[in-house]
Amino acid sequence: MRPSRTPKRIRPVARNCHFCDNSVEPSYHDISILSKYVTERGKILGRNKTGVCGKHQRGIENAIKHARHLALMPFIIRA
Repeated sequence: MRPSRTPKRIRPVARNCHFCDNSVEPSYHDISILSKYVTERGKILGRNKTGVCGKHQRGIENAIKHARHLALMPFIIRA
């Protein structure tokens, strides 16, 4: 018999979208806003960690990718 594993506790995130509240669309020009949705290693955070709605999460991903191609944001942050 296998020992029972306790499930990992997930900390809840507030589900109020910053973009819906302020009626703003994510843009590749706003590097300060987009950097909130990227980890310190350069990975894009998911909806479950950011609390952004699905529509704006897709917009954030496209804006970050666009900003990376224009060299406004780095692809990889080396430590």
